Amino acid sequence: MAARSTSAASADVPVAGTSLWKDAFRRLRRNRLAVFGFVVVCIIVLASAVGPFIIEHTTGFTYDYIPTDPALVTSLPPFTAPDGSFSWVHPMGTDDAGRDILARVLLGGRISLMVGVISTLVSLVIGLAVGATAGYVGGKVDEAIMRAVDVLYSIPYMMVVIVLLAFFGGRSPIGQLVLLFVALGAVSWLTMARIVRGQVMSLKAQEFVLAARATGVPASKIILRHLVPNALGPVVVYATLTIPSVMLLESFLSFLGLGVQAPLASWGSLAADGIQNLAVFPWQLICPGLTMAVTLFSLNFLGDGLRDALDPQMRKG
Repeated sequence: MAARSTSAASADVPVAGTSLWKDAFRRLRRNRLAVFGFVVVCIIVLASAVGPFIIEHTTGFTYDYIPTDPALVTSLPPFTAPDGSFSWVHPMGTDDAGRDILARVLLGGRISLMVGVISTLVSLVIGLAVGATAGYVGGKVDEAIMRAVDVLYSIPYMMVVIVLLAFFGGRSPIGQLVLLFVALGAVSWLTMARIVRGQVMSLKAQEFVLAARATGVPASKIILRHLVPNALGPVVVYATLTIPSVMLLESFLSFLGLGVQAPLASWGSLAADGIQNLAVFPWQLICPGLTMAVTLFSLNFLGDGLRDALDPQMRKG
């Protein structure tokens, strides 16, 4: 009798519900590489944001893009080797102008991370708009949009970015940086549009979309309120994997002298400066290159972890 009452009482207790995002977060926490990548990315972002201010406060030197403090150049000889036992003032050494490489790497990280995130957001907005429209409307509109995407796929996107930067690039470093955001985002939305289109085409036949149509909800609201939120899983995964690819492309362009212009600096432009003195002062190339490599690896680990966590086939795990 007591066992029966206990089972009846336990049956009356409401079971806590779960969702796709809660399950995905639980699986993501089990992925050690993804957690490691997330922690490393957070550390690099935090260091790039506040690191130069801490260096300036603790050392008393003004580490700027162009050194204006005479004490900075005369504090240690140029190209000081990164030897902690010799001096902790410049743990990564200095460049030919006497500027601290650690501060330059952190300042360059701001630009590289900013380019990766903002360019990915630009591609995300364009890809969502184009892909959702093509997948929901269908018919001739879908055919025309997809054929245009195929034509754009056949064009070497690297050449397009180089032409845009060479033709529209101005003398202003800020203007060149904004153009870099737009150019990289404008060539990165094609795969995003295809992913969103496929998700929308599989969702538009669901009952909640048919019910919204029957009640007279406009197509724009159906796309924004019903289809796009339910397609965000694969979109978030691809956006996470797009950030490192955009950062690598920006570094390549800056290495060629077409990306970030002085007095601004990115990891690519710092590597371009370091390659000129590679034989004698290798740390000028190793320090920004190694930092960029660790960041790209961590972002890829995080993206792979999100892909596994949001995969419907993994929900049983």
